[in-house]
Amino acid sequence: MIRTVTALSLAALTALPALAVELVMVEQPGCIYCERWDNEIAPAYPKTAEGKFAPLRRVDISVVEDSVTPQRAVVFTPTFLLVEDDTELGRLEGYPGAEFFWPMLNMLLRDKTDFEEPTE
Repeated sequence: MIRTVTALSLAALTALPALAVELVMVEQPGCIYCERWDNEIAPAYPKTAEGKFAPLRRVDISVVEDSVTPQRAVVFTPTFLLVEDDTELGRLEGYPGAEFFWPMLNMLLRDKTDFEEPTE
């Protein structure tokens, strides 16, 4: 009986979809641009189509390579890594303000994933 339950549990786990796409925000204490992003973007991000498609995960710059596999070293904060299965697909370096962040993120998502903007 226990073997059957274990086998069924393992089968259910292997049937789960691959790990979703995430947006990893690489940050560090005292980063004024990270703070700007927190004030201008963070409250709205999870409510957007982009935020639902690529949920945010925050990682300190000192441990970024323990958390994801970047294509190259992360030098600036904030750096936004678009990752799937913890492997970088693309990145945005720095935060130039909301008027640039949203279009740049949208383009990155469309170029590197199957993200499609919702039509209203």
